[in-house]
Amino acid sequence: MAGQEKKVRVTIPVSALERAGLTPDDQLQVKVHDDGLVLGKTDQDQPERLWNLIIWPLIIAAVSGLASYAYWWVRGLRPVGLTGSESVASLTIVAGVVTGAVLFIVFFLKTRNDPDNRFSRQIYWRNFPVITLAFVMILAFALVGAFWVLGLLFPKVVFDRLTAFLLVVVFTYFADAFMIGAALTINARTLSTILVVVIVSGCVVSMAANGQRRWWQHNLSFLGTASARNAWQFNLTLIFSALLMVVLVDYLFVSLSRIYPRTWRTSTLRLLLTLTAVDLGAVGLFPNNTNLHWLHDAVAGGLVTLLVLLIVGVRWLLPGVTKDFLWLSYGIGVALLLLNFGFRWFRFPSLTAFEIQAFAISFGWLLMLFARLQNLVNEGSAPIPVKMEKDG
Repeated sequence: MAGQEKKVRVTIPVSALERAGLTPDDQLQVKVHDDGLVLGKTDQDQPERLWNLIIWPLIIAAVSGLASYAYWWVRGLRPVGLTGSESVASLTIVAGVVTGAVLFIVFFLKTRNDPDNRFSRQIYWRNFPVITLAFVMILAFALVGAFWVLGLLFPKVVFDRLTAFLLVVVFTYFADAFMIGAALTINARTLSTILVVVIVSGCVVSMAANGQRRWWQHNLSFLGTASARNAWQFNLTLIFSALLMVVLVDYLFVSLSRIYPRTWRTSTLRLLLTLTAVDLGAVGLFPNNTNLHWLHDAVAGGLVTLLVLLIVGVRWLLPGVTKDFLWLSYGIGVALLLLNFGFRWFRFPSLTAFEIQAFAISFGWLLMLFARLQNLVNEGSAPIPVKMEKDG
């Protein structure tokens, strides 16, 4: 037909489709993404997506709003404050966290029975509570932070019951939609992002809470000691970040074992990363108090040793390591050595600056290592050739 766009016929091995969880009978579509072609199933679940992300969250939010309205009516509260013990904020936070957690669990379990969701099916049940708790914590922090900002912008503002009901419905809807969307789309990249969010937000909150105590005049570990304000926040951040790292390592190496044969190299890399996560949690479990100072120093020193072993051993332990990543790893190792000797010999930078910089560099390198492992999982052990022919 005149003007009809020319097409190309592509022949793909069945083994490649099976690896991607596809069958020759599936209806596929091609998308252009970042100067490449992405082949996937045709999107035919628009009605289901409408229910998942709009209708179900709206129903649950409406029920939460009605329950809040009934509570205010029974308590005889009129008007209703934006913030306070029985306010829009308090009831929204409770309703959002509870309903969001339930919806996340329900929809995450639903994805485990979905053959198209490869991530959920490769998550062990022992890791499920950590993942759920991570998203619940993020939702709780987001709701508390949002109402804290609104409380600063609109101090002592009050509403009639109907307006308060609508506000609860709106905020709870967004909270529930977020949790459902997270349960349906979670993957290893999402876990890495959560790890960053948890550890950065936890440290920042701890620093802000101890600003008047001038924590920087001591050291970073001061934030977890008995002398700090709300030290449990800092220590819990480290412990929870360690649990997330264990989950991420577990998933990545389970996925990697389906592509690369399990050898002493990959087993050693997995062991070192797991021990690093456990050691990070131990730093938070044993804060730098007077009675635990020796134990805190021991686990902190162990963390440094494990990172050195990882950086030096990545050449032999990481499958398909590239020269770029190898030289980057060695460059980071040299930077850590310079920081260490600069502090110990010349007292520059200061102890606090040394700890913050060393932690940021080491944590950044670990995230790049996780990204490299995820790329290996996505790419497979070797490219699979395909054949293209002009149609007609």
